Amino acid sequence: MGAVIKAVMFDFSQTLLRCEPTGTWLDAGLARLGLELPAPERDALAERLLVNGAMPGGPEPRQMSAEMQRSWDRRDLTAESHRAAYEGLTHLSGIPDPALARVLYDLHMEPEMWRPYPDAEPTLEELRRRGIPVAVVSNIGWDMRPVFVHFGLDKLIDVFVLSYEHGVEKPDPALFQVALDALGSTGPETVMVGDNPSKDGGATALGCVLHHVAPIPVDERPDVLAAVLDLLG
Repeated sequence: MGAVIKAVMFDFSQTLLRCEPTGTWLDAGLARLGLELPAPERDALAERLLVNGAMPGGPEPRQMSAEMQRSWDRRDLTAESHRAAYEGLTHLSGIPDPALARVLYDLHMEPEMWRPYPDAEPTLEELRRRGIPVAVVSNIGWDMRPVFVHFGLDKLIDVFVLSYEHGVEKPDPALFQVALDALGSTGPETVMVGDNPSKDGGATALGCVLHHVAPIPVDERPDVLAAVLDLLG
């Protein structure tokens, strides 16, 4: 019989919350700069941004040059590399004004650009009620704690472990170990919940149980986070 589960780690983007669609993000950026594009041009640009993976928290790029691949591979290690990678992909998408890359990057960090999955808050509240400590472990290049504050979820998280603050990223077990130490738990006593098996699966090297959730739009994903409760002792 396995160890009793005493703690839970969650990924951030596409697990607990998801960013707004690329078109919504683009429209907000254009509005910030007072830019207007004919509908066909706007739609084409939104598609290029999507294909290029230019929106942080959105789908990964479908193809990249060798130079951009190097930038992409180290994006989550520092705030500077994160901004450089995503602004670079935005520039490659053929934007109408160079300033749009900076505006779009800044915009994606605003809480209004994010939506929690419907089952996120109820699941986190139940974990808190049961006295189960919770960590958010994320590959990221910016501080998303204000997003949790905006939605009132911060009070349900005991610790945030962000790759850019530690200079190490998932799937390296070292990042998960930081979270385990903060939670006062061991790997076999902890569940890691995430949408990316190759990244979040790094926790299994420490004996954690992996619970995968699908990275699909907020309105399309069924309540799957509560299944974590069934794993608790």
